[in-house]
Amino acid sequence: MLAPPCLLLAIFFLWPMVMVIARSFTDPTLTSANYVEVFSRPAYLRVLWNTLLIATTVTVLCLVISYPVAAVISGFRGGLLHLCFALILIPFWTSTVIRTYAWMVIFQRRGVLNGLLQSMGVIGEPIEFMHNFIGVQIGMVHVLLPFMILPLVSTLRTIDPVYMRAAGVLGANPVRAFLHVYLPLSMPGISAGVMLVFITALGFFVTPALLGSERQMMIAMLIEQQVSVAVNWPLASALATVLLVVTLALYFLYEHLQHRTVRGGHT
Repeated sequence: MLAPPCLLLAIFFLWPMVMVIARSFTDPTLTSANYVEVFSRPAYLRVLWNTLLIATTVTVLCLVISYPVAAVISGFRGGLLHLCFALILIPFWTSTVIRTYAWMVIFQRRGVLNGLLQSMGVIGEPIEFMHNFIGVQIGMVHVLLPFMILPLVSTLRTIDPVYMRAAGVLGANPVRAFLHVYLPLSMPGISAGVMLVFITALGFFVTPALLGSERQMMIAMLIEQQVSVAVNWPLASALATVLLVVTLALYFLYEHLQHRTVRGGHT
């Protein structure tokens, strides 16, 4: 029964991936020049750095915002819990392009946010929320928050409240009980959410392309530029392969740390 899905993955996923990797080494001839160009040009290295930096900051922001939200939701039951899940999942029903254009309407110089701040007398001149890291990060956090909240809620709902009460009975104040009991028990949800958000953010294209600029270019935008503007498929294939290798390396590092944690006797 595994044969049909494995065949489907091999044809539509593995084979195209192999062709992309092969093209980066063999077009026009067998060479590593494409990778030499990627790692020797400062502009490409800056794009790679931007990608890692934006993905990291977006992941941290998602975690900081999602953890208290997930902690509150995990205590709900019945209809209120279902309502919260519906509100979290509603963004999945809306296209990322539409959500990004909505942020453009809010963030533009004469947009909703600047108009509101000026009418309240908070600012005198419009603030540039677009074409910088602020706009890109807010847009990406909005899209990726559900990927962090859902694993956290799933994990936090399995933590028995009796553990926190026991910690208090044994003399721990709320901060100590959180740091030594609640937080360690929630680590599986944190690690899963961080991995999901970070790997997804590495390949983001639409949001940084619409809300960012050349200074905030991410590697997916550079790949699209090489394909559609420069028509340099070998270099685009090399960039895609670099992104794939970085993603796989982070995934295997995550798996290694997970196995070490389990062998060490921690949850």
